[in-house]
Amino acid sequence: MTQATRITVEATANAPVEKVWKVWNTPSDIMQWNAPDPSWHSPSSENDLRVGGKFKHRMEAKDGSFGFDFEGVYETVELHKEIAYTMPDGRNATTLFTSQNCKTHVATTFDAETENDPEFQKQGWQAILDNFVNYVESTNS
Repeated sequence: MTQATRITVEATANAPVEKVWKVWNTPSDIMQWNAPDPSWHSPSSENDLRVGGKFKHRMEAKDGSFGFDFEGVYETVELHKEIAYTMPDGRNATTLFTSQNCKTHVATTFDAETENDPEFQKQGWQAILDNFVNYVESTNS
């Protein structure tokens, strides 16, 4: 088996870690920000945020041409600090939350899948993270 390519995306939100954590993990919020661009959306989200718990976010093109479930099982949940999970195909992802001066740095490192170019995957995950930052900074959640 070959070593998976690891990709990291990161951004800083102008919001305290408590708010960032809440918006990152609340299904009604996830449905608002979990898309790489305006032609996509997340019509449903389920999240059982605990070790051994599962999440499933439905991601679809708004024109109905394509959709998939983004899902996994949590391996690590450390409040306001770290979330790690394993996807059904065995790939892993870890998100770290670092609080500094009422801002929160979010960094996700994940194993690339083999179907799409790693740079394409990085751009997609970064676009979703950027969308998250825009949403968390504009909401009063």
